[in-house]
Amino acid sequence: MPAPSVLLPVSDSDDSDTADRSAAGHDDSDSRHERTRSYPTPGPHNSLRSWMGARSPLVVARNYAVIWLVRVSPSLRLKNWLLRRLGMTVGEGVSWGLESTPDVFWPNLITVSDEAIIGYDATILCHEFLQDEYRLGEVSIGERAMIGAGAVVLPGIEIGADARVAANSLVTEDVPSGTTVAGVPATEERSNEH
Repeated sequence: MPAPSVLLPVSDSDDSDTADRSAAGHDDSDSRHERTRSYPTPGPHNSLRSWMGARSPLVVARNYAVIWLVRVSPSLRLKNWLLRRLGMTVGEGVSWGLESTPDVFWPNLITVSDEAIIGYDATILCHEFLQDEYRLGEVSIGERAMIGAGAVVLPGIEIGADARVAANSLVTEDVPSGTTVAGVPATEERSNEH
């Protein structure tokens, strides 16, 4: 088996992607796309086929083993201690539901602030392997934020303090402090109060 190719970064701002997104009506001002870095895929295959050039297989294997233990452990103290060993920034009193999964490739790009709750089977991603590139971005979850069961948070997302993400939502845009979002993709829930 040939050695994997090294994946090199694309420039931080890809004008063609920005123009395409603007033409499609997307407002990317300070969006997750501006906070992610793109790396080209070498050769004719999709970027997942070249993952070993993006991250050391030994690091990923270690991360996977530790995160597997985190997923099944009932001890919140042990979960937070183990995740800090992987380079995650984990605040005081953070609670992880069973089967919740931080990024296995780059857990060090995740910050979870004090008293946040990550629900059962929620996933926090710092990478996206795509056809022609892969992307990396930090994820920040604010104090007392709640991520519902089965929700997925994409790379480059910032979730504000006291924000709520409903169960099974896909977070593709930042969630302002105190806001509740739900759905695929997650959008702000409006109050029925008059």
